[in-house]
Amino acid sequence: MPPTSLRVLISGGGIAGNALAFWLARQGHDITVVERFPSLRATGLQLDLRGPGIEVLRRMGLKEAFRAKAAPEQGMQVVDKSGRRRAYFPANKSGSGKQSLTSEFEMMRGDMCRLLYDAARAGKKPPQFVFGTSIDSFEQNNGTVEVRFEDGKTDQFDLVVGADGQWSRTRRMMLGTTAPDGMQRLPGLHMSYFTMPRPIEKGEEYLATSYMAPGRRGIMTRRHSPHEIQVLLSCMTNPDRLENVPKGDVQREKEVMAGIFEGAGWITEDIIKSMRAADDFYCERLGLVKLQFWSSGHVTLVGDAAHCPTVLSGMGTTCAMVGAYILAGEIGKYCGVNNDNEPNGIEMALKCYEEKFRPFVDRMQEGIAEKAESQWAMSGSAFGIATLNFLMGVASLFRVNVASIFSIRESVKSWNLPEYEHMLQD
Repeated sequence: MPPTSLRVLISGGGIAGNALAFWLARQGHDITVVERFPSLRATGLQLDLRGPGIEVLRRMGLKEAFRAKAAPEQGMQVVDKSGRRRAYFPANKSGSGKQSLTSEFEMMRGDMCRLLYDAARAGKKPPQFVFGTSIDSFEQNNGTVEVRFEDGKTDQFDLVVGADGQWSRTRRMMLGTTAPDGMQRLPGLHMSYFTMPRPIEKGEEYLATSYMAPGRRGIMTRRHSPHEIQVLLSCMTNPDRLENVPKGDVQREKEVMAGIFEGAGWITEDIIKSMRAADDFYCERLGLVKLQFWSSGHVTLVGDAAHCPTVLSGMGTTCAMVGAYILAGEIGKYCGVNNDNEPNGIEMALKCYEEKFRPFVDRMQEGIAEKAESQWAMSGSAFGIATLNFLMGVASLFRVNVASIFSIRESVKSWNLPEYEHMLQD
């Protein structure tokens, strides 16, 4: 019979990894989380939860703690090159119904990471967090996984989970060097993120502001504090402009983005200046992660490592939270500490995790790649942008919820979030 308490290694201390650690530790399993950064990565810009992600948060008992640290964003406005408002979509603060472009549950990524990390460590059997190292290699043998870490240490686990993001090293090791990685790039589509100092002005609200410039360029700012704003630069451009720049070569990435956005209008000059000085700049090459399977033996994937839906879906954080919940729920069902374990329980749990969650993920990813080009079609010219701003103004006037137009889907027909009674017991 398998041991009643599993030894589980989670690679990655982000949203998915910390959420999974929370659930598995609550069930009494022996959890180790390794994070290659030297400390908790409590950084990053704003994210949100929608649909079943909010329900998972409630089942964790963290809904009110989330609200206490929620970003104060009141809604989203669309402006033209002179900064004049052309449309406004307020956040849905009613507590019911579909979310608007601004969710009722918005939070800075760092605050979300810290919330989940602290909650996981507050349990009766807290996970062990090891910073400054990651998995170097692993080998599966007779139902166990022998892991070698980058610091030279080795250990043995019943289950290894890759929660290390869309560029997951765990995924590449699980699939093998000869198999496709599963990353499907959206050629030419890039986004850059950073924060810039900008003191709030008298009468200014806490808003997200969206601006489109000719040449398939977009800028969004989000006010989250009285002292600074978040900046998101997005573009659909010649793939060679950034594809030839090594990922993580921040200086060259900044130079390319500065060249792309030069003369874009609105407050672009200030943004480019701040971008050059920003120490939290990150450039993302957008892509979907699509795999035929999420598990192999006693190694599995969760979050973006398994099924990144891209920022275009607006559901990446929700998928991470829901996936971690279902994976933990199935592990508890087949490998529970306080009930008889099933033969081959881990394999059954991983099989059911994928069967139950894949329909939701498939729907979240549906049409993202196909629509990536068409969604930028109108932003190629000044006339197209003027038309787009007019249409957004009409939608705003008639209070149309345009979230679905931007591929944000909060639910899937005939799919319901599973319930696991054993998950609610302390």
